[in-house]
Amino acid sequence: MRRRLVVDGFNEMGLSCFEPLGAFYVFPCIKSTGLTSEEFCTRLIMEKHVAVVPGNAFGECGEGFVRVSYSYSLKHLKVALTRIREFVEELHHGD
Repeated sequence: MRRRLVVDGFNEMGLSCFEPLGAFYVFPCIKSTGLTSEEFCTRLIMEKHVAVVPGNAFGECGEGFVRVSYSYSLKHLKVALTRIREFVEELHHGD
């Protein structure tokens, strides 16, 4: 249920995300935001208080992605997804 919520949430906000077969992490693509993975993560935590890991921490091929854990409660995941959606919308509107 949590995995489906997170995968669907990222896909609905335009950040392509494949459903993982194991673990408790997803790796959505953030290339459409125009930010590097480190910029995305830094701004997200500073502006929306949501922590995710930059994809480049896992090697060069991880650039343009972030790693997100979905091992939290549904309540926390919903709050985080709402904040991430707001962040992405603000980026696309130049706010």
